[in-house]
Amino acid sequence: MEQGIPVFYIFSIPVYDYITTMWGIMAVLIVVGLIVSSNLQKVPGRFQMLAEYALGGLLNFFGGIMGPELARRYFPLLMTLFLVILFSNWSGLLPGSSGTLITGFHTPTGTWSVTAALAIIVFVSVHYIGIKEKGWHYFAHFFQPIFVLFPLNVIEELVKPLSLSLRLFGNIYGGEMVAMVLLGLFPLLTPIPMQILDILFCFIQALVFTTLTAVYISMATAESH
Repeated sequence: MEQGIPVFYIFSIPVYDYITTMWGIMAVLIVVGLIVSSNLQKVPGRFQMLAEYALGGLLNFFGGIMGPELARRYFPLLMTLFLVILFSNWSGLLPGSSGTLITGFHTPTGTWSVTAALAIIVFVSVHYIGIKEKGWHYFAHFFQPIFVLFPLNVIEELVKPLSLSLRLFGNIYGGEMVAMVLLGLFPLLTPIPMQILDILFCFIQALVFTTLTAVYISMATAESH
């Protein structure tokens, strides 16, 4: 697994470059969100219209998975995950990523500890939402369809964050390695086509992670539980 480079230390605890990159991405998203939300117009301009169209499309997409009501209720969580993962993925396409040119700059989702943290957030959120929506009766589904399957149901739940984290990490890290190999073999022909494919690939990986989160929330709140 790819290891980061310590940028600085806080009480002897190293802060790695992928962490500082993630902090930078989060800061940019917060600032942009505050600026955009403070300048909303009743008659939207081109940028606002494009943003509303994109958000509306994603809301309808998640509504098809979870139902419109649940999608609207948990859309902030889903969009936060989607944007953080998307821009973390895209950060690996910038010159100097992975610490090659710029100190403190490293693709966050190309490191398993970051994807594992995101998966744990999803794991905790899903069970919190399940309890919030269904009360303590939510835990009854661990004993279905029969009581003796309780251990297997628990293992299934524990495997979900592991699967989420490894899928995202493996795809982003593997994609970076393939791009580096192709760039070394075909330095003149690879960059532009590879960049276009990587932009689409990173978008798909962010959408897959968020879609699975929506599926897990839908399962946790389903009446069959």
